[in-house]
Amino acid sequence: MSYLRRHNPLQIFLAQITAMVKDYLTMNRKLKMAKYRVNYQMYKLNQMEQLIAENNEHVFLRGNKINLQR
Repeated sequence: MSYLRRHNPLQIFLAQITAMVKDYLTMNRKLKMAKYRVNYQMYKLNQMEQLIAENNEHVFLRGNKINLQR
């Protein structure tokens, strides 16, 4: 009987069920935040690549700058 007092299986089961319900209800918000973070990182990466290509002296990397000068 002392095992059931120390490790109440019904209470543990109830806690797991509530955690699953919370995860299910907040899944859409978490997905939106993850998509936002990925898009923001891709934007920063593209911005960095563009700055590197503009400041690089190799012709094949700065095609945008040459096209703008034409």
